[in-house]
Amino acid sequence: MSIHAPLGTNADTGFITSYLDSLALVERLHRLLLDVIKDEFERVGVLEINAVQALLLFNIGDNEVTAGELKSRGYYQGSNVSYNLKKLVEMGFMHHQRCEIDRRSVRVRLTQQGREIRDVVSTLFERHAQGLQSKGVLGPDGIEGITFALRRVERYWSDQIRYIY
Repeated sequence: MSIHAPLGTNADTGFITSYLDSLALVERLHRLLLDVIKDEFERVGVLEINAVQALLLFNIGDNEVTAGELKSRGYYQGSNVSYNLKKLVEMGFMHHQRCEIDRRSVRVRLTQQGREIRDVVSTLFERHAQGLQSKGVLGPDGIEGITFALRRVERYWSDQIRYIY
């Protein structure tokens, strides 16, 4: 990530540079997460689903949700949620049903096949969590610190969206 605007005073430059490095790292980590999921599905021979769709199934879990809820709950980060939901229904990973109250809205939940995909992702994440701890990469205090800091940034950004205008 690069910035072409002036960075402000010299005192601010170090913090701004670190902030931009953090933003780039978050973006790279998300892409890397998708690559890790893709590699796991190739390893187990599941090729009909992509990493974004697998992560979507994992995040839905046992819930029944609408497309709007997927985005508002933070389960899905992307502009093509409707496309992926349609594909997951067509491939048999999800059930869909029109809401009785609002016929424009569709509720989705996982099928048995979708739960199996969710379980593959869940097992992958459990294996990674154990590996991070056993190899000394990150322990309980470290993960709590990262999560705390990221939640503070999330709140700050959310406030910027809500109150900036």
